[in-house]
Amino acid sequence: MDHASAHHSEFPAGARIRFARPQDMPRLAELIHEHVAYEKSAPRPAGLAERLAPRLFAEGARLWVLLAETPDGTVAGYAACSEEFAFWDASSYLHMDCLYLAEEARGHGLGAALMEAVADLARERGLGHVEWQTPDWNEGAIRFYDRLDGAGGRAKRRYAWPV
Repeated sequence: MDHASAHHSEFPAGARIRFARPQDMPRLAELIHEHVAYEKSAPRPAGLAERLAPRLFAEGARLWVLLAETPDGTVAGYAACSEEFAFWDASSYLHMDCLYLAEEARGHGLGAALMEAVADLARERGLGHVEWQTPDWNEGAIRFYDRLDGAGGRAKRRYAWPV
């Protein structure tokens, strides 16, 4: 599946899921900044779209962003994924680094549609599973993920180490 394809079928109320295109970068950056604020993380510096686009749209990139569009064409959410390697399993998997829906877009099935598109991407890439994380305080996200058939949480602590 290439970055330009939009083969995913129609979703609830005429919304759709598609891959990000270069012209989506300003809106994607807005959503990322909203997501950062929602997760109470430190604001990211300006120029995010300009730093991200070359990585996202590079030849052979193993980084994908799926966008959720409302029926009127508004980009209302995203899922960002990359291919990673599980050393213990000696196999690759899809890591969903972020999933975010703008507040007004929640509760309409777009999150489930994004997750199905993420699963489709993993399957199409021949990857056996998807991994992600969510803050332990985000009860709404935890309830959402717990409803996914076969998904299960793993208790681990995430570290960041500036070097």
